[in-house]
Amino acid sequence: NISNTSVQWSGQNWAMVMLPLSQNKNTRINLLTHELFHRAQRSLGFFAYNPNNTHLDKKDGRIYLRLELEALKKAVKASSENEVKENISDALAFRAFRYSQYPGADSTENLMELNEGICEFTGLMMSGRSKGQMKEYFIKRIDYFISSPSYLRSFAYETTPVYGYLLSAIKKDWNKKIKGKINLSNYFKKEFGISLPADLKKQVNTVTNKYRGDIIIKEEISRDIKNKKQIAEYQNKLIDSPHVELPLLNMNMSFDYTKMVSLDNQGTVYPQIRITDNWGILEVEQGALISPNWNRMNISFPVNMEGNTITGEGWKLELKEGYLLEKDEQGKNYILKKK
Repeated sequence: NISNTSVQWSGQNWAMVMLPLSQNKNTRINLLTHELFHRAQRSLGFFAYNPNNTHLDKKDGRIYLRLELEALKKAVKASSENEVKENISDALAFRAFRYSQYPGADSTENLMELNEGICEFTGLMMSGRSKGQMKEYFIKRIDYFISSPSYLRSFAYETTPVYGYLLSAIKKDWNKKIKGKINLSNYFKKEFGISLPADLKKQVNTVTNKYRGDIIIKEEISRDIKNKKQIAEYQNKLIDSPHVELPLLNMNMSFDYTKMVSLDNQGTVYPQIRITDNWGILEVEQGALISPNWNRMNISFPVNMEGNTITGEGWKLELKEGYLLEKDEQGKNYILKKK
């Protein structure tokens, strides 16, 4: 599968990037360095964890992430050290309150930031952008990110680089001193000299409207209504109705991480995805569900089954010789069998 990633090939670990590359030199170097960091990260003590952050598909999770990013955007624009620190303090308060609403979110978000966030920070710092270009880049990135349909995997590209860039102004090369299992939230609090109040709810309620809170809350309430409808449709199509279940054995995938939909403990829907596995190749354009433990994928019921090529609504499956789909014992769903 072709994607921006690191890959094992011919006994070597490589960085892979998709063509065409950007015509912008800074963007090009940013991407290349990000992927080269992925290639090297294991030797540096950082591991590629991609945990589910399903809370970032929920109304309050998205609200407090957006508020955190608005505070970071103000910190980038700030003209004094005191103003920077005040905005960062508010950003970390929004973050801590989000964690208090979703137990375990501090751990899963941190793993994603250690994986993708540190890579993106490295790419950013190597990109050759001037200080003015850097500020402009952050503001545009955050504004663009906010309109993204899904924050599940993409948030770390926005959060860690901003904290890291601002910290670099007072502690150069801070990233070279951290270890692969460090808690970045606690680290940033300590290095910026920030103490959060015991009553986080009071603190965030006090400063919410300073960061467009009224607009953000209204937009996320509207989005939540539409999202619940979409979740119900996926639940019916990929779980409740007859469907196909494929085991994930030796899976490699390419997908759009900005369009994922969480079905909580049922797994995550990938609207567009390409999977290669021992059994063949699957290309999906209208939704596939991957289980939380990454051992199974559900797609909708087949429409046409001709030999090794099987198609359904928005998907195509090319099975290798020796594999076929058969009805399960209940005669409801199709499952993969070896001949």
